[in-house]
Amino acid sequence: MKDVGLPRTGADEKATLQGFLDYLRAAIAGKVVGVPEPQVRTAGVESGTNLLGLVKHVTAVERFYLLGEPVRNWQQTFRPTTQETVDGVLASYREVVERANETIAGWADLESPAPGPPRKGAKPSRRWVLVHLIEETGRHAGHADILREQLDGTTGR
Repeated sequence: MKDVGLPRTGADEKATLQGFLDYLRAAIAGKVVGVPEPQVRTAGVESGTNLLGLVKHVTAVERFYLLGEPVRNWQQTFRPTTQETVDGVLASYREVVERANETIAGWADLESPAPGPPRKGAKPSRRWVLVHLIEETGRHAGHADILREQLDGTTGR
């Protein structure tokens, strides 16, 4: 995932929302790069949150909301298995982001229901999904900032 700057001002709504999402996607993926094993999966807080688990989780979130793939256990999305590598988790995230962006590119109307697995009640709008993904990815990018700083002092984007 290449480094992405803030979206340009004056863009339309969809481009602005996707631009901020891409910015945050690059930020969270970048926090994992260069962190050796086992530190990349070492819990930095009592809840067990770790850098690799955060990337695995946001991958599952995008699969759920943008690609319509169900999630059986949200807690497990934070827990990389011993078989999952940094390169593999990052490659999966990049692939999901690419597919998700293809989905978003086809959206002409942000008021329409977003894709997603069957659920009770009305599906959220595409706008709601984009804003939620910005919130979700931003929150976890902040967690990743703190975890990375605890590991090796690296700060900033």
